[in-house]
Amino acid sequence: MDPQNKSILVTGGASGLGAACVRLLNQSGAKVVIADLNSEGGTELASELGESTLFVKTNVVEEESVRVAILAALDTFGGLHILINCAGIGLAEKLLGKEGPHSVASFSKVIQVNLIGTFNTIRLAAAAMSTNEPNQEGERGVIINTASVAAFEGQIGQVAYSASKGGIVGMTLPVARELARYGIRVVTIAPGLFDTPLLAGLPEPARISLGQQVPFPSRLGRPGEYAALAKHIIENEMLNGSVIRLDGGIRMAPK
Repeated sequence: MDPQNKSILVTGGASGLGAACVRLLNQSGAKVVIADLNSEGGTELASELGESTLFVKTNVVEEESVRVAILAALDTFGGLHILINCAGIGLAEKLLGKEGPHSVASFSKVIQVNLIGTFNTIRLAAAAMSTNEPNQEGERGVIINTASVAAFEGQIGQVAYSASKGGIVGMTLPVARELARYGIRVVTIAPGLFDTPLLAGLPEPARISLGQQVPFPSRLGRPGEYAALAKHIIENEMLNGSVIRLDGGIRMAPK
């Protein structure tokens, strides 16, 4: 699918990986709805990029909130062709920590935002895409999700985060199989260590140390590299039902 003149919804689009996708796809001629809770960042980015970009404050775990964002894409840009799920939160908490066993509330929150939020946007966006006129290849839409290498090599203290991202990995193929009849492709990207707001609070020596763990290139990934892969997935019709690691060859150690 050529992203030019297509309508795209990017959750978590106000910063990090999502913002990089918004910028690159805007440059490619797409019309983008930034769906995020970060009103300041989302409004600023939409203002910078102009009329082809719209910010809608969105909570991915709330059905009505996501419906409003999708409706904005339909009303403003005439449809919805592509969904990129980048919204998510992180958590560092041991199963057995100094304060006792892992909190069920914090575990549930991570699952709610990362896994159920992704599912929520997939189901509602797919419903909108299914009504699109197919292109000459029979394609109606593309859905890209964000997992993590933590889905495969979760570290100590990542039990909630790893479970949430593992769930996204597990959804990918069955959702792709079901949506194939509508001409909607589904692909998940599993990033490694990327220079995003999730790592921004770390001291610079710690960030450098993390980057040096990557076999090659020995640095943190750049959000633009994630965006470039997302764009390629959109354009390459044979990519479907897969989880693609974007990690420089890293395999995470236990801690």
